[in-house]
Amino acid sequence: MPSASDSDASRAAALTPHVVARIVGESGGAAYQWTVVPDRLIWDAYAAEVLGVADIGSIASGADYALLVDPEGGRSRVEAVMADKNLDAGTGCRFETIYRLRSVDGVQEPVWLEDRGIWFAGPDHRPARVEGVVRRIGTQNLGQREFDRAARIDVQTGHINRQHLAQLLSERLADAARYRSQFGFLLIGVDHLGRLNDAYGFEVGDEVIDMVGQRLRARMRAHDEIGRFSGNKFAIVLRDCSPEDMATAAQRFISAVVDDALQTSGGAVAVSVTAGGVIAPRHARAVPEIFTHAQDALEHAKTFARGSYQPYQPSVEREAARRANLRLTDDIVTALAGSRVMLAFQPIAEAASRRIVLHECLVRVEGADGGLLSGAAVVPIAEKFGLMRLVDNRVLQLALDVLVANPEMRLSVNVSPSTVNDRAWLALLEERGRRGLAGRLVVELTETAAIHDVEVTRRFVHRLHEIGCTVAMDDFGAGYTSFRNLRRLGVDMLKLDGSFIRALMESEDDRFFVRTLLDLARHMGMQTVAEWVPDEATAEQLAQWGCDYLQGALIGLAAERPRPLHP
Repeated sequence: MPSASDSDASRAAALTPHVVARIVGESGGAAYQWTVVPDRLIWDAYAAEVLGVADIGSIASGADYALLVDPEGGRSRVEAVMADKNLDAGTGCRFETIYRLRSVDGVQEPVWLEDRGIWFAGPDHRPARVEGVVRRIGTQNLGQREFDRAARIDVQTGHINRQHLAQLLSERLADAARYRSQFGFLLIGVDHLGRLNDAYGFEVGDEVIDMVGQRLRARMRAHDEIGRFSGNKFAIVLRDCSPEDMATAAQRFISAVVDDALQTSGGAVAVSVTAGGVIAPRHARAVPEIFTHAQDALEHAKTFARGSYQPYQPSVEREAARRANLRLTDDIVTALAGSRVMLAFQPIAEAASRRIVLHECLVRVEGADGGLLSGAAVVPIAEKFGLMRLVDNRVLQLALDVLVANPEMRLSVNVSPSTVNDRAWLALLEERGRRGLAGRLVVELTETAAIHDVEVTRRFVHRLHEIGCTVAMDDFGAGYTSFRNLRRLGVDMLKLDGSFIRALMESEDDRFFVRTLLDLARHMGMQTVAEWVPDEATAEQLAQWGCDYLQGALIGLAAERPRPLHP
C-alpha cells in the first residue's frame, strides 16, 4: 500500500502550472508573481477578467498595479507586504488583505479583491518576491468577509485565534484519518510575562508578545500554522510531523526567541519561552485532548526547566489522577451549592497552662458518596481550579455562625492567596464582624499569600486590624518571608511550621532554628504557636523557650465539635 507521503507526491506531480492556473481561475481568482527588484509583475490568463482591465500589460509592474488600487479602499498589497514585521527564515511569510480597485475602462461598479499569498525575503531580509492569488468578492459579501476574518484572527498579533485553531485541528484530524498521517501540536508559552509587565509596563509586554509571535512565525515551515492560544501562549500546528521532528522544531522555536534580546520601546528585553507538544492522532484523537495534553506537556516542561521542551507522554497514573481531580472538583462545586461544606475544629492551648483558648477551623467537604474529604484533599484541587474564594467564603460564613452561637468561643480561619484580593470575603467580614465577632476571630495568612504581593497583603492586614481581627502568619519558616517583610505586614502571631516541631527533640538543627524564631518573634512583640506538637517532652521544651501556644496531636486532633475552653 502506498504511504500518505507517496500519495501526496503523486497528487502534487499532477498539478502543473497550467492546471493550477485553471483551478484558480475557475474558482474566481487570478494568480500572480511579483519580483520586487527589478519591479516585474506576472499574471495568469484569468487576471484581466478578475481585475476588470482590458490590457493586462498595463499592470506589468508592482508600481503600475499600485496605481490601480484605491488609496481609500483598504490596505494594498504593497502595504501588507512591505509593512509586515515578520522575518523570513527561508520558507516565506504569509499575508492577507482586502482592498478596492479604482474604476477602470468605464467599469462603474467598484471591484473589491481579497489578496493573499506568501512573500520571500532577499539577502537584505526585505521582501524580494511575492506569490499569491487575488479573488474578486462582491460588495454584499464584503462585510461578512471582514466579520469572518475578525472572528478567526487575534487582533493583537494577527495570528489565528483559539477558536479557529480548534477548527483547524479538526480538519487536520480528518486529514490524518484519511491519509493515515500524523501532525504535531506545539504550545509555546512566554515565561514570566507578569514580571515583564510589572517591570516594563503592559505596553512593552504587548510588544514582547508581538515580537515573540513574529520570531516563531519566521522559523515555521511554509505549510505549518501559528495561532494565539491564550494571553502568553502560542500554538503551532506542524504537518506531517514525527516526535523527532517536533523536538527539533521546538528547539528551533525556543532558540529563535532566546538567542537575541527583543528590542522594545522600553529597551532590550531578554525573554525565554517554554514548549510542550503532542503528536496527533497518536496521543490525542480529539481537539480537547490535543489542547489538554499539550498543556500538560508545557506544565511538565516548566517544572523541569524554563526554556525547555517536553513532549506529552501517556501515563495511566496521570490520567487516573486527572479523572479523580475532576470528580473531586465536581464534589466541591456541588457541596458548595448544596451546603455540604462543614468545619472541623482543632484546639490550640496555652503552652504554660494547657488551657484551650482557640480552635482552628479546618474545611471538610461531604463527597457524593457521603464520605468526608479533608482540607488536605480539597484545598490543592480548589486552588488549582480557582474555587478557593468560594471555599474561603463558605468557611468564613460557618465560622461566624459558630461565634454567634458560642459567645465565649475564639476561632481562626485560613485564607488563600486569592482571597486577599476578594472584596466579597472582606464585605462579609465587615458586615458581620463589627457586631463584636471580629474580636474573637484570628485570620491566618499563608506565606505564599504574603510574598505574592507584600504591599497588597499589608493593606489587607491593616483592613483586618481595622475590623478588629487578630492576624497570624501560618506555617512560618517553611517559605521565604523575611523578617523585614514580616515587620511591614504587621501580623500579630506566628504559627511555626510543624515540620520543625515534630522531630524537635531529635534534631539539634531544628531546636536551634525554632529557638531563634521564638526569640525574634518575642523581640518583635508577636505571639507564637507551635504546630504539630507530638508529645509532652516537646511541649515542655517549647514552653521553656517562651512559646505562647501549642497545637497538634498532644493537644487534640480536629473534631466535629469544639473542645470546651476550660477543661
